[in-house]
Amino acid sequence: MAVKGTVPEGITDEQQAARWVRGMFGGIAGRYDLLNHLLSFNMDKRWRARAVRRVAPILDRPGALVLDLCCGTGDVMIALEQRRNAPVLGSDFCHPMLTEARRKLDARRLRSPLFEADALRLPLRDASLDLITVAFGFRNFANYRQGLEEMRRVLKPGGCLAILEFSQPTNRPFAALYNLFSRRVPPFLGGLISGSRQAYAYLPESIRKFPGAEALAAEMKDAGFARVEFERITGGSVALHLGYK
Repeated sequence: MAVKGTVPEGITDEQQAARWVRGMFGGIAGRYDLLNHLLSFNMDKRWRARAVRRVAPILDRPGALVLDLCCGTGDVMIALEQRRNAPVLGSDFCHPMLTEARRKLDARRLRSPLFEADALRLPLRDASLDLITVAFGFRNFANYRQGLEEMRRVLKPGGCLAILEFSQPTNRPFAALYNLFSRRVPPFLGGLISGSRQAYAYLPESIRKFPGAEALAAEMKDAGFARVEFERITGGSVALHLGYK
């Protein structure tokens, strides 16, 4: 993987990158869901549902311990808890995102607990989880390899990591249209609705800089994951990766 981690413009080290990303997400937390739905034409709901279906065999394990990492406002957590009819853990390093997640969970009378933590240094025991999901948060890690190794550390043998992330479209005409849309529409519409054009200029740029599906699969294998597989979704603009410990 050519890119070590997220690199916002003007940032020179991992700690600065993490602080910048945390502050950026904190500033848009209140409008994050609305813009996700608008900018994806509501496809984000289908992507998350597909990821939950793929990990259903692990959710069905008796007593399985599940963590939704970079949980944001809690959409995947909600789907996971509703699918298994039992609480899951949710973690994010951005407090305003966790506040939004707690509000949504409480509104649905769901019981999943939340905790604030850096994905590169999880406050969890070795080999303690059956499943980790990361939906559209992995590309914002300050160090991809360290994040993968940390997630592998806290998974039990036989446990699964599921990464749902934006990727590079494989169809050239679609890729050209997708890149044109991502360069122009998110900064304008995101800035208009959230008040932060900078955030919605960073987000599509982070997608363009993020390695493709094959490169991420190779990095997962290099980090020690076995039986790594992935599927492309929506013309390759999104990829779902599964890796097992």
